[in-house]
Amino acid sequence: MTQEASFDKNSKPAPGLPEILAPAGSRQSFLAALAAGADAVYCGLKHFSARMAAENFATGELAALIRLAHDQGKKVYVPINTLIKSDELNAAGRLLDQLNRAAAPDGLIVQDLSMISLARQTGFAGEIHLSTLANVSFPAAFETIRQFPEIRRVVLPRELSIDEIKMMAAACPAGLSLEVFVHGALCYAVSGRCYWSSYMGGKSGLRGRCVQPCRRVYEQDGQKEKFFSCQDFSVDVLTKIITSVPQVAALKIEGRKKGVHYVYYTVSAYRLLRDHADDAAAKKTALEYLAYAMGRRTTHYNILPQRPQNPIDISIRTGSGLMAGSVKGEGGKPYVIPREAFLAGDMLRIGNEEDPWHQTFRVGRYVPKRGKLFLKFASGRRPRNGAPVYIIDRREPELEKQLHHFENQLALYPESIQKASIFQTTLPPASAPKIVFQEMRVYRSMQGAKKNARDLTGVWLSSDTPRVMVGDRKRTWIWLPPVVWADDQAKIQALVEDALKKDCRNFVLGAPWQTGFFRNFKNLTLWAGPFCNIANALAIENLAAMGISGVIVSPELGRTDYESLPSKSPLPLGMVVSGNWPLCVSRIVASELKTGHPFTSPKGEQAWVRPYGSDFWVFPNWPVDLTAKTDDLKKAGYKLLVHFLEPVPKKVNIKDRPGLWNWKIELT
Repeated sequence: MTQEASFDKNSKPAPGLPEILAPAGSRQSFLAALAAGADAVYCGLKHFSARMAAENFATGELAALIRLAHDQGKKVYVPINTLIKSDELNAAGRLLDQLNRAAAPDGLIVQDLSMISLARQTGFAGEIHLSTLANVSFPAAFETIRQFPEIRRVVLPRELSIDEIKMMAAACPAGLSLEVFVHGALCYAVSGRCYWSSYMGGKSGLRGRCVQPCRRVYEQDGQKEKFFSCQDFSVDVLTKIITSVPQVAALKIEGRKKGVHYVYYTVSAYRLLRDHADDAAAKKTALEYLAYAMGRRTTHYNILPQRPQNPIDISIRTGSGLMAGSVKGEGGKPYVIPREAFLAGDMLRIGNEEDPWHQTFRVGRYVPKRGKLFLKFASGRRPRNGAPVYIIDRREPELEKQLHHFENQLALYPESIQKASIFQTTLPPASAPKIVFQEMRVYRSMQGAKKNARDLTGVWLSSDTPRVMVGDRKRTWIWLPPVVWADDQAKIQALVEDALKKDCRNFVLGAPWQTGFFRNFKNLTLWAGPFCNIANALAIENLAAMGISGVIVSPELGRTDYESLPSKSPLPLGMVVSGNWPLCVSRIVASELKTGHPFTSPKGEQAWVRPYGSDFWVFPNWPVDLTAKTDDLKKAGYKLLVHFLEPVPKKVNIKDRPGLWNWKIELT
């Protein structure tokens, strides 16, 4: 497909219409975004990016690209959106300081609250955008967010329907805007609520190192399927219903790990869908572009609440790329007969992305449709016959011409060499209030709670809870869910008010923004729970400013991080030391997967799914168990140790294996 987009790529969006925000994981993808007429580009650095598998940018290289984009009238946003550990605050601050001096981007995309403080300390003058990893999913959250004037935009979760987006928009205060995903990959889990990759081996999705365990084949009752692998999300012809919401400032395309071709055609498509929403010919052309963008098969997902689509369909493939054929050649040289012509420079992937043996192959010459391309592989790495072959990137002559033009333009902006930053983070005084050490056991309901005069009792709140049940009001803690959807806000608000009427005064928050459920903090004790993903003193300082009394820190940390944090904290700290911690929390489940029944991974690891409220929690069959470290943690200064008492289905066998998570291997 080599036809040019029939619109002016340099035109500004009409007043009131959102910008098209393009991904770029490499220089060529950045230039492709400009060539396609994106209004803004987001791209990560070599460190502290939630897409560490992308090529990403060195500071000097990105500075040159930012200057080019600014001279083209385009904006650039830089995600520094990972969970940041205490010993990384100086490095993150120096990176931001250096970037700011080289060529300041228009904004930062962040999930960790410490980045707000680092932006202040380094003098960063751009906007702060809250990443979708920050999990701002209900309207009352804005009551908390408005306390941070630096935050100018919120990136909404992909799971929201258009009705929920409108609910968020109606509550969005002046000076704050919304960003909505319109195209790209769907994670099975809610962003910021996935620990699957980390739990299985320390590769944290919150740190940009997810190994995508959800894309693998699992077995349940003899059925082997990709029960958690989602299709891509695409709003496509429904774009107009999002652009009609005034508070939506950006239509975001996911794909920082995708190639030039994908970036160019998705941007071209959404410019047509935004600018020519009522033009049937423009819509047709846009859909052709999207079909040719080499992503996965797409779904509208939940955008239309009256016609929701489950993005998990085990009957179709979920690998990305344009299917081009399969590996052939018994006993001889492997080859592929392409379903459409291969162009010189095409990048192929042999196998699906989740296959550990998959490989890439660069096409060296033109091969006509139904021709034959011989494939060369390293010794011993020949894939099996029948393995699928996908085109994952290509460079048509016209696209190459445009990229060459922008390469020439970029040459006018030489990379600047910056002096190393000497920035030092200013930490808050470590003046945590003195409180008595205690342990807490957290149950799904008070009916299952065991009376214990020594320990505190926690009980989960859920949108399917008919009413709040409490025991000893002074010793009972109400745990808010890790995700509250806009549709469920009224139910959760009513349950919180019911608890307050029953004189409950102790609450654990599933997200910092859940302070928005409390109109008055007087005589209340609010702790940030483990799903808040807190790992450093600057983030804790911001929580203290919000009125939070204590923090149960991120469960992903390693021994060094755990033992060093209390001495730096301005608030008392707790941590989860035992129980069934979820691999992830999701809003969906495959219709073929039985909840409450075990399923097994390719390596024999067992887990189960259980619905709570509007969500589905995935649990492994071996719990966290750091109880042997209790004395060490008390000595380090922890004041609250938490035990989860999760009901285990009868058919699930709890495995006897260490539950140290990242304690020994540390979190990289």
